[in-house]
Amino acid sequence: PPPPPPAAKRTLEFTGTVLMNSFYNSALTNNSDVPTTAALDTIGVTGGSATVRQTRVGALLTDPDVLGGTFTGELDLDFYGGQLATFGNRTFPVLRVRRAIGVMQWTHMQVLVGQEAPLISDRNPLSLASIGVPGFTTAGNLWLWIPQIRVTGEYGYTLRLALQGALLAPIAGGVQGPVNTQPDSGERSSRPYIQGRIRLGWGPTDDPSEVAIGGHVGWVVGFDSTTGDTLLQSNAISFDTRLRFGTVEFLGEAYSGQAVAGLGGGAIGQNFGIAGVPVRSKGGWGQLNVRPRAGWMLGGGCGLDDPDDADLPATGRFRNFVCEGHVEWRPGPLVLGFEFRRLETRYQAGDFVVNHLNLATGFRF
Repeated sequence: PPPPPPAAKRTLEFTGTVLMNSFYNSALTNNSDVPTTAALDTIGVTGGSATVRQTRVGALLTDPDVLGGTFTGELDLDFYGGQLATFGNRTFPVLRVRRAIGVMQWTHMQVLVGQEAPLISDRNPLSLASIGVPGFTTAGNLWLWIPQIRVTGEYGYTLRLALQGALLAPIAGGVQGPVNTQPDSGERSSRPYIQGRIRLGWGPTDDPSEVAIGGHVGWVVGFDSTTGDTLLQSNAISFDTRLRFGTVEFLGEAYSGQAVAGLGGGAIGQNFGIAGVPVRSKGGWGQLNVRPRAGWMLGGGCGLDDPDDADLPATGRFRNFVCEGHVEWRPGPLVLGFEFRRLETRYQAGDFVVNHLNLATGFRF
């Protein structure tokens, strides 16, 4: 008889994209190289430069025989962790962990442990200009990578129905110090965020079309001027989809909820409003991409986040609308792309607009 096939072996793969982004802004933004909102600009600040801090590296470990299933471990890093406080600091970006996950996969069951996007908003638009912060952040995209435990049960073959649940670290999205951390308003609740999602997929398992609905509930500690600290609820319902039609792909998400800044910029990054009330908001984004031939992609999309004006103080951000168009060319290991982005952010003083141009050049390994 023929010899048995060799046993599958553990593999370790290193990947990365070395990327330089050259950019120009027609007005003041919250962040020059990857802007998400237009800033209050009564002077007319313009400017451009270049940075390599959206360079990304990763490692992927696969072992096909662990506990009767397959284990994969992924570490995803970039250099978007800030700049050193020194001369020329823009050219000394700091390494940052984006995603760090371990996944056990069986025939119909998956368990994920680590830092990953929220279960209810597991998609991001495609972009070479917005990697350090995913596209449409504060414009309908809830994206923040959060430590979590996630369980998925999937059934079916032609049509695949998945039921998912997750416990997430209760992060409210506040700014922490450079080294030492303190409990933010989410962590002070001492309760995890809880999320669930129902997903229906079809087509190839490695290139599926999917639609899903999800729900989120959590708690944050707010402040009431009369009673002091009080426990407030963070909640949201969501819809997301990926639809593939030959060379055409549509991606999108939408949500409605309150106090969801900790999930990655919901309500334009505003958790609490007038008298400490949780800010109610709704938003979403959609992107259409076309791949007319190998190595080429062109497309565009828009995103909107619209908090409830009645919840916001006069200093708040009342609306954020972002649209973008892009083209990418990837000949061999080279990466070339251009993106135009228009940001319109509403304040009490009116709508402020920024046009952002971004040229990406680099290579993959």
